[in-house]
Amino acid sequence: MASNVELDKMIRELHDKQAIREVMANYSRGIDRRDKAILLSCYHPDALDDHGMFCGGPDDFYEWTGPSHLRHFKTHQHIITNHTCSLEGNVAHTETYWMFAGMTEGEGKLATFGGRYLDRLEKRNGQWRIAARKCVLEWWGAEGMVTPETLAARAGGGKVAKDRTDCSYDRPLTVNPERIGLRLGI
Repeated sequence: MASNVELDKMIRELHDKQAIREVMANYSRGIDRRDKAILLSCYHPDALDDHGMFCGGPDDFYEWTGPSHLRHFKTHQHIITNHTCSLEGNVAHTETYWMFAGMTEGEGKLATFGGRYLDRLEKRNGQWRIAARKCVLEWWGAEGMVTPETLAARAGGGKVAKDRTDCSYDRPLTVNPERIGLRLGI
């Protein structure tokens, strides 16, 4: 039987992991509903997000997503699936698999993409939020929407591999400062 100290530690860890999982869910809701307040609540103000074709802060990221999401898609969903979380005090490293599905403007074709969000979250003032993110694109089912240039830009966020050299193992997860300010159109 667990002691009260061990039980308290387990409850605190479960509480932290649930709060982190809610950050991931709120990110998807904020981006899909174009709700800037919800999206920004997922990030610390000084966070960096390397989305492959974009690298910068949360406010600029929100503004960058508008033209691509609103121009190319009638509707879309960011779906999160597998999620792992490693807690180290007030720092957490997560890997969250995602799928994107969107109905294109015009012909209304279904475009699909999949990959992973690699995050370093920090608990500041009792709140878990993203401090650094790398978005890794791994597959797509959208003719003409992914070009060699797109793939090259996506690869800049870190090494993708089927072994422990994959950027998901980087500790602490950081964003390459040379990529900050990158803003390519989709």
